[in-house]
Amino acid sequence: MNKIDASLPAPRHLGAINWLGLWTLTAKEIRRFLKVYFQTIVAPVVTTLMFLAIFTLSVGDHAVTVGGVGFSQFLAPGLIIMAMTQNAFANTSSSLIIAKVQGNIVDVLMPPLSPLEQTLGFALGGIIRGLVVGVAVAASMWVFVPFSIHSFCFVLFHGVMASLMLSLLGMIGGIWADKFDHMAAVTNFIVTPLSFLSGTFYSVEKLPQSLKLFAFANPFFYMIDGFRYGFIGHADGSLVLGAAIVLGANLFLSFVAYRMFRTGYKLKA
Repeated sequence: MNKIDASLPAPRHLGAINWLGLWTLTAKEIRRFLKVYFQTIVAPVVTTLMFLAIFTLSVGDHAVTVGGVGFSQFLAPGLIIMAMTQNAFANTSSSLIIAKVQGNIVDVLMPPLSPLEQTLGFALGGIIRGLVVGVAVAASMWVFVPFSIHSFCFVLFHGVMASLMLSLLGMIGGIWADKFDHMAAVTNFIVTPLSFLSGTFYSVEKLPQSLKLFAFANPFFYMIDGFRYGFIGHADGSLVLGAAIVLGANLFLSFVAYRMFRTGYKLKA
């Protein structure tokens, strides 16, 4: 009978969740964007401040009042969450498409990580990048447009849910895409139109009735509307319905991303 060499490390017994593996994958995703912070954090701050300057100067803060506040105070929350969601999407989509193109996606598929842990790991990386960018943008913007927080709970809830939604969408797009052109199509024809037509730069109350129906069918509208309410205390839509739609969208996208990892769709072929 063979004896076990006492010098060898004992095998690890994983529980229901591989916490170490989940943390390692999440940490990898965080280090990815922190390694190039000038591109992933500083650049969005500069871009968002340029949007703020252009719209404020063109419209005039004192000439327009929206939701009971000046235009710049109305615009600021929308720009903040737009930067958050764009970067959450970019984090997961770029990570997966680059791993597939370079052929190192196997480094994520081979370790003892379940499909749920893989989904959570990538999603958490996107959420954290979105929140980091949001804090950086808000702090920089406050220097030019001082604003207050009406409800921190709404700001936190919609900030996290919005970052999660775009992280999952980026994950799904990154798995589906076979090359960078496919990923660009998702960005240009899905993410950007839904973001720009969601009330980021305007109040949907000023839209014609036909366009209002389109806005209310856009899940991006509810995450921006709830996030903005957290700052200025005014919402264009129902806050309860908006929270339910955002949660429902995230549950659906989570299931799709989970199924993609579970079946190995375009990952194991």
